[in-house]
Amino acid sequence: MDVDQLREYIRSFSLNECPLGNQGYNRILLQVFGFLGHGKSSLINSCKYALLDTEFKKHAEAAANDGGLTMERKTYPLTGTIIMVDNRGCAMINAFEMAEIYAQLCNFVPLEQRVEWNKNYEDMMFRVEDDDVDPNFTDFIVPIFVYSVRKEITAAEIEEIKPFLKNCRDLTGIFPIIVLTNKTSGDIAKLRNIFEGMGAEEILAVENYTDEDHFKTRGRHTLFLELIHKALKDVNFCMKDQRNPKKERAQRKKFLLKYVHERDKNQPPSQ
Repeated sequence: MDVDQLREYIRSFSLNECPLGNQGYNRILLQVFGFLGHGKSSLINSCKYALLDTEFKKHAEAAANDGGLTMERKTYPLTGTIIMVDNRGCAMINAFEMAEIYAQLCNFVPLEQRVEWNKNYEDMMFRVEDDDVDPNFTDFIVPIFVYSVRKEITAAEIEEIKPFLKNCRDLTGIFPIIVLTNKTSGDIAKLRNIFEGMGAEEILAVENYTDEDHFKTRGRHTLFLELIHKALKDVNFCMKDQRNPKKERAQRKKFLLKYVHERDKNQPPSQ
């Protein structure tokens, strides 16, 4: 599809028109994850720029360096049905930060609220119980994992990212779409091979639009629209099967509490 066709497909997408109807879902969350400073916020700005086709605007505040700015789960609507979520990134791979990433993925952290790293199983359990007061099970979740080509991925990161991607698949029914940012600033072929080795099914390499460089081209716009299009095709594919949003939320709750329990059990005793 060309740019106009992609844009029309995205704008007109409706969960009601999925093979078995909406099955209890009322919107789609494109959940954007990644390390601090890898371009999550800039990716969201770029997607909105390509879809709206107006002048460039910074909707999501992007960091100018590797520090990262997003401390909340911030939402950025693309259409009345499709919302991109800029989740709080992690500074390093460890069990504590990964637990919080899973909590965001599973929608147990409220949107538009600051994300606080939990300290123990009890903290996470209380949070989940609070969320049970007004549970959210009507969002269809599509995970998107962002990694900058500028970074040198470490063996430790690979060992943690690989199970994270698989767990995303098991929890949502969709293997995360991998977006490699800053595609002209490193060894993109090497990084692509690494993520393919982790089982990635969809990998897109992009150069985000920024304040400094937002000269639009057909090819650049197409990549960001294709990202959204791929996510919606995944939704449509999954919705061909019978789904139960309430049961899926319950399964995610079990996974999260088990993950945190195992994490705390395996921690060495404090001195």
